[in-house]
Amino acid sequence: MSMINVIENGEARERDVRMSAMAEPPPRTETPIVPQATISGRALIAVVAIMTFLASLTMGGVIMVRAAANEWQADVAREVTIQIRPAAGRDIESDVAKAAAIARGTPGVAEARPYSKEETAGLLEPWLGTGFQLDDLPMPRIIVVRIAPNVTPDLAVLRRTLGEQVAGATLDDHRGFADRMRAMSSAALGAGIAVLALVFAATVLTVTFATHAAMATNRPVIEVLHLIGAKDNFIAGHFQRHFLQLGLKGGLIGGGCAVALFAFAELASGWFAGPAGGDQLAALFGSFSIGALGYVSVPVLVGLIAIITAATSRRTVNRTIAMVR
Repeated sequence: MSMINVIENGEARERDVRMSAMAEPPPRTETPIVPQATISGRALIAVVAIMTFLASLTMGGVIMVRAAANEWQADVAREVTIQIRPAAGRDIESDVAKAAAIARGTPGVAEARPYSKEETAGLLEPWLGTGFQLDDLPMPRIIVVRIAPNVTPDLAVLRRTLGEQVAGATLDDHRGFADRMRAMSSAALGAGIAVLALVFAATVLTVTFATHAAMATNRPVIEVLHLIGAKDNFIAGHFQRHFLQLGLKGGLIGGGCAVALFAFAELASGWFAGPAGGDQLAALFGSFSIGALGYVSVPVLVGLIAIITAATSRRTVNRTIAMVR
């Protein structure tokens, strides 16, 4: 009897273990509707990275051009130029001194400095080269007049006075140059906005096609989810999170490469400072620095592209499900 009781007790314990194992729910593992590591996902990351890189370059270029144009305009607005043309039988040195004295006596003028003949010839060296004989050329003499800060002199009165007292003297306020700088700055801004719009449009189209492909691949899973009562927002939310992650990854890669390129360009501009070519580039584009605004704008652009990617995916899923129904 004791042996029979032992066997019965063992069978009872084994039965209890089986029952308790069946009563405990199996461990839950959530599987995403859209697989994470796919060829299409990696391709979308590469496309978003390229788009973000191009958008960042465009934005940085616009910032540099506008900063250089604003600096040029500020420099031009702070000074005007008096030119005195040479003529036969005139004492040009006396006329230059007289014109400079008239300019210094004008309210709002901080300084009037006549350029010597050698300095005037030096201004032509970038175009004519060194060693060029300028004695036979009728070069005008130049007087640079600097405007005092926060003061607007009456240039019309100065121009009229120069014309009456110094023959052949003209006053150039560089208004035409400033207008061209403003036009160039506005054109650069418009071109930058157009390029950014094209980048965003290309991103939207790419994400739309990628979302359609992902839905077609996972159509059986979506149908099963509908059968068990899953809502459209639940399915769209999964796609949105998936493409948001892809957009962030691609945006961070492209934006990081753009920031590294801008930092390298700013560092390299310091290496080439000094030679004539470096000075010309510095005069045109400054120090190739996009400044704090540019470096802050790149993360903002990355976030914007990620948001566009996620929103486009959600909208595509909702429209596709609505059309199927």
